[in-house]
Amino acid sequence: MSEVSTITAGAFCWPELSTTDQKGAVAFYRSLFGWALEDAPMGPGETYSMFKVRGKNVGGAYTMRNDERAMGAPPHWNSYVAVANVDESTKKAKSLGAKVLAEPLDVMEAGRMSVLQDPTGAAICLWQAKLQPGAQVLGETGSLVWTELATRDPKAAEKFYSSLFGWTMKPSTNPNMQYTEIYNQGAGQGGILPITPEMGNMPPAWTPYFGVDDVDKTAAKAKESGGKVYMGPQDIPNVGRFAVLGDPQGAPFCVFKGAVAH
Repeated sequence: MSEVSTITAGAFCWPELSTTDQKGAVAFYRSLFGWALEDAPMGPGETYSMFKVRGKNVGGAYTMRNDERAMGAPPHWNSYVAVANVDESTKKAKSLGAKVLAEPLDVMEAGRMSVLQDPTGAAICLWQAKLQPGAQVLGETGSLVWTELATRDPKAAEKFYSSLFGWTMKPSTNPNMQYTEIYNQGAGQGGILPITPEMGNMPPAWTPYFGVDDVDKTAAKAKESGGKVYMGPQDIPNVGRFAVLGDPQGAPFCVFKGAVAH
């Protein structure tokens, strides 16, 4: 997958950074991934930062809203899933046990969105496209390649999301690894794993993976630029190499390089 013009319902369509220092965070990611930037006005004194690859949108960033701060949310990446009808999907999610954090609302002419908290405590955003379908580049270096949920109740999460989006869940065949891959209409796009004691008191959350050419160099550069390396770099046999990083404001994200087929 590379440049896309439309995004299938049920697919992850947009990674979006909510941060306490928009200018600093944008500079960090631009340096790390080589992203170009386009700032769009959002309101008095506010802008929405659009990250771009080859002139195509790959993600966004904004200054954390007061309501997010009031809930005690730390800087984080939001994960959006494309839906045909936000209002209907939000209503369905509520019937499946989700909490609605933000009711459906129009984002000017770009689209319509809502924010949910799944029954296990992780937040996820829904997106009904109008003029903006979402990311225009996916599945390659510098763009979103995978999205992963860490939760204390994977089974409840699997049941909720498969019911809401029609996702197919494929448990790992590795006996030493509790992991479930997520497929949307046959396409692998993410995973679910349990929060282990080693992860401490981390809250349930979705985390984006961005494609890179060299995981080790990217992790080292992130650290040199004021970020953190939480895990790795390390290999996933026959899959690729990844690292779990944090930006200078504390938002976690992952980087990934697929294994070379022989």
